[in-house]
Amino acid sequence: MSNIERRKVKREPKYCLDNSVVGDSWRMFRIMAEFVDGFDAMSSINVPAVTVYGSARTGADDKNYILAEQIGAELAKNGYGVITGGGPGIMEAANKGAAEAGGVSVGLNIDLPHEQSPNPYANFELDFKYFFVRKVMFMKYSMGFICMPGGFGSLDELFEALTLIQTQRIKSFPIVLVGSEFWTGLVDWLQDKLLGNGNISSEDMFLFKVMDDVDEIIKYFNKTVII
Repeated sequence: MSNIERRKVKREPKYCLDNSVVGDSWRMFRIMAEFVDGFDAMSSINVPAVTVYGSARTGADDKNYILAEQIGAELAKNGYGVITGGGPGIMEAANKGAAEAGGVSVGLNIDLPHEQSPNPYANFELDFKYFFVRKVMFMKYSMGFICMPGGFGSLDELFEALTLIQTQRIKSFPIVLVGSEFWTGLVDWLQDKLLGNGNISSEDMFLFKVMDDVDEIIKYFNKTVII
């Protein structure tokens, strides 16, 4: 059975956490199994890895797709594995760049009713049912994050990482927001509203950097990634 056929068999209805045919107690075994499978698989990756986030809706002719592909390739050439959510758009671009450069290209795919179809460029692929299990894999096995322009999912991952670093639940690692044109409005809002109202500290604004140039991004990771 192919991966695509297997996913069709596994596909669950919307609101699967509310409508599961198994009870909460039995669901715990599925969750534990997904953690065990994820830990076993991801621990076999023998290179430092960087996760690239971004929109699944970005087309192959978009400048951000092309940029993500370049970033994936340069990360691979510099000895990093590339981890993405395994879907289309920016995820596909980063996986493609890494794979075609001969690097480790990881796709942590999740079954969704729309948008999330697996891209063909992940040479190390895992499937997940639960978002929170998948997010642990991103956090635990990444040496840094690169956030390309994206939607709610990308922002969710970004702010979870910032929260975990801010609260010292995980060690600080480099977080780069790629595309000043896209991110400047958010950064200004954080500065004005969150910092201005005392909801975050001034040092929290240094937990991430905004960059545009691929070479600058790679140099930053080479300088700051702790292996």
